[in-house]
Amino acid sequence: MQAGRGEDVQRVHPSEAGVDAKGTETAATGSAAALDDVDELVERFEGATRRLAGPMAAIVRFLAVAMAIYHIWATFAYIPAHPMRAIHLGFGLALILLLYPASRRQDRSRVPWTDVVLAVVAALTMAYLVVFYREVAYRIIRPETADLVLGTVALLLVLEAARRTTGWVLPALAVFFLAYGFFGPYFPGMWGHGGYSFSRLIGQMYLSLEGIFGVPLGVSATFIILFTLYGALLDASGAGRFFVDLSLALTGRHRAGPGRAVTAASFLLGGPSGSGVATAVTLGAITWPLLRRAGYSPERAGALLSAGGIGAVISPPILGAASFIIAEILRVSYLDVIRWAVMPTVLYYLCILLMIELDTVRAGIRPVAAEAPPVGRLLRQYGFHLTSLVAIVAFLLAGYTAAYAVMWSMALAVAVSYLRRDTALTPRKLVDALDRGARSALSVVATTAVAGIIVGVLNLTGLGLKFSSLVLALSGGHLIPTLILAALVLLLLGLALPITASYIVAAVTVAPALVQAGVPEPAAHMFTFYYAVLSEVSPPTALSCFAVSAITGGNPFRTMWLTWRYALPAFLVPFLFTLSPTGMNLLWDGPWYGVLLASVTAVAGLTALVAGVSGWVRGPARWYERVLLVAGGLALMYPGSRGDVTGLALAALGLAAHLAVQRPRRPAAQA
Repeated sequence: MQAGRGEDVQRVHPSEAGVDAKGTETAATGSAAALDDVDELVERFEGATRRLAGPMAAIVRFLAVAMAIYHIWATFAYIPAHPMRAIHLGFGLALILLLYPASRRQDRSRVPWTDVVLAVVAALTMAYLVVFYREVAYRIIRPETADLVLGTVALLLVLEAARRTTGWVLPALAVFFLAYGFFGPYFPGMWGHGGYSFSRLIGQMYLSLEGIFGVPLGVSATFIILFTLYGALLDASGAGRFFVDLSLALTGRHRAGPGRAVTAASFLLGGPSGSGVATAVTLGAITWPLLRRAGYSPERAGALLSAGGIGAVISPPILGAASFIIAEILRVSYLDVIRWAVMPTVLYYLCILLMIELDTVRAGIRPVAAEAPPVGRLLRQYGFHLTSLVAIVAFLLAGYTAAYAVMWSMALAVAVSYLRRDTALTPRKLVDALDRGARSALSVVATTAVAGIIVGVLNLTGLGLKFSSLVLALSGGHLIPTLILAALVLLLLGLALPITASYIVAAVTVAPALVQAGVPEPAAHMFTFYYAVLSEVSPPTALSCFAVSAITGGNPFRTMWLTWRYALPAFLVPFLFTLSPTGMNLLWDGPWYGVLLASVTAVAGLTALVAGVSGWVRGPARWYERVLLVAGGLALMYPGSRGDVTGLALAALGLAAHLAVQRPRRPAAQA
């Protein structure tokens, strides 16, 4: 890549440069290869798929497109829950067994005959439920021989699909819970129970809507896959390139511009992609040359990309997959979940932007102007890409369900793409988008199916309530210890489980303990959701940090700890809206004056907290100034008038002490 130099500012167009796996720049002609490298990196951390050709590739493509079309049609048709979810899982299992190799050592260019047979068998086990769903509903407690055989096979195939897509930990956990359901009498003390027969467990898992086909898979079949398809359609129309260019054009001509641009692009790209790893890696491949020229170290750049990518998963209007499950469990509108997420999102990205400003001063970041088109021209030519994002919220406000809102937004995205020839979703591009969208949903299909097994056993045996009682007993029933213990449990779960599975397991074990400790139910589930999401940037298995480090060439562990600093409010804010009943104001739930006061004081508190943690205001802060700023920031962020008054006094004292020391230094510095 050739970059011209101005008198003061380096100019570079990052989207025209490729980046190899070691972080070195390639020529613009290598961009396609760089995109292949990005796909390889995403697959390395989220599961590798086969690269097929010939008739088998055509078969897989047909199945993926058929899966997408089926779910689009099913949104407008009435299909009973059991057959609807069985068809969804049938498509998912067949595609997973054909696309995901049984081991990393397998040849990824072909499908062994054993996997073809398994895919056909998986489809048959689901077809049985579709045909006989009325009859099997009456045989849950006493299943027949055919039910037991097909149910056992389906259970094993679901576990194998999860192993191939997410690793061995989640299916191993499901096997442990199944064993707990079977060997209940052999567990000691409060953990023991009467035990359930093999046939009873199979009936519960396969024939009812309380096992494999429970709420998690239902949400995947009715909401998650539609939003995944929507993201694929946006990507196919070139919206991703527009989001990056718009971010660069809006923020890229200031010394802090590269960092701001990466943060803004992470927010815009991350919602439709739904994956923190994919967002961070994709954006890293595009913007790492820009960040490096600006003076960012590999670790600092990786931390910025990782924090931005994971932030997009907790940001409206399209949050992570677990957010749809929150709406289903609490029986609220998805619009309510969006409203609860607004202020935490503002605080999260404000913290990142403040850190960027401080890094600009302390780390000697150089101004680098990105060669992006002017904002006005970009909006005139490609601004229509924003319409469908706005439309989702507009449809929700108009009373549409989340499924209908995203469906009509998809239709709008396709329609407006024809405003320009280069963005038009022609039939070929549309089929490619449907194919890619269906494939992107496969890991969620397997995860939610296995999570349904775990939840089914928890509900059947009452283990969820026992676990909640244990959490309360260990914390003495006090709120703060309960919250700390819940956060630790969630971070431990997140070390081994995907975000969605981590939330689902915690929703039936940890969240009830929080509710019993006095936390409002929405706040308890949002607390659980946030700490499940943070698993992607939590040591020692922070996937986003390791993935981005493969691009920047930085030390992944140093990248991980720097990401923690950027993601600081994501770890603190959940405590703020759970420690006090008025904390619901931070979730924009309460009287308008309470919401306004909580929002303003939280922003002020976060600003003081960032200054104190980073040790910089107008210059280096002394230790006592930092203590006052941190204490004042925490008090301001805590909802309540006492905290506001105390925090304002402490922060003002710390700021006054800092300015009193800085003022005499200014003339000397100027001289």
